[in-house]
Amino acid sequence: MEPDNQEAREVDAHYASNGGVEERILAAIAATGKNTDRLTIDDLAPFDHFHTGGIAASRALATLANMSAGERVVDVGGGLGGPARMLANEFGARVTVIDLTKEFIKVGSNLTERTGLSDLVTFRHGDATAMPFPDGSFDVAWTQHATMNISAKDRLYAEIARVLRPGGRLVFHEIMLGANDPIHYPVPWARDASISFVRPPDEIRNMLHNVGLMETLWRDTTQNALDGFRAQREQAAAAQAAGSPLPSREIIFGPDFGERVASMGRNYAEGRIVTVMAVFTKP
Repeated sequence: MEPDNQEAREVDAHYASNGGVEERILAAIAATGKNTDRLTIDDLAPFDHFHTGGIAASRALATLANMSAGERVVDVGGGLGGPARMLANEFGARVTVIDLTKEFIKVGSNLTERTGLSDLVTFRHGDATAMPFPDGSFDVAWTQHATMNISAKDRLYAEIARVLRPGGRLVFHEIMLGANDPIHYPVPWARDASISFVRPPDEIRNMLHNVGLMETLWRDTTQNALDGFRAQREQAAAAQAAGSPLPSREIIFGPDFGERVASMGRNYAEGRIVTVMAVFTKP
């Protein structure tokens, strides 16, 4: 499904590259001496967990959500599929990734084959506000740092409620607007405010309640994000001093990605954005 509105096209253009993402990821991994034909989820983790806290945050969220084997999961805005592969590999979930960026879908599917997880993780190109799935298809809807680019959050949450079975769960780790807005740009999800639709926590809670989802858990994880940014800076400085710089997502998102991450850290530190992990249940 091609983007069918201007907002979707602009978001797609923000994340899409001119190709070669898969090749650059594999080259970076090969440079560490690893076999790129038989990858593990930890080999890929520096590149395919785009959210604050990386794979450790994904594991923490899965634990909070009491994920279990065999659950059917839709990963909304799942990118290259890092969290999906983690859920399949470590929790035995069957995951469908849906993402607006066609390149992510292609590369994510190829990387999944290299991890041997294609029987548990599949990819669909599509719009999260009009998902191509029947009612009640999933036990879990999962999102991590995916909703900042979606203006029609009411439609998004209504769609999530629709595709969840009764008793199913929405599980998310999302960036929301802090008390000291406006946000400094550029940030990883937007170079300016034109495709950034971050909302305050109370507004998100109200939207979720309005579509009939019941709050089970709500945890502000902003301090974890701040601690993580501090640790990343220290690790990067130590690696640079040792002559072995850490892998950078610039190979996916372009040479200005470091600037965008630094701006994101500033927004956290100044209370302009917050992060929340939460679980909501469909009655």
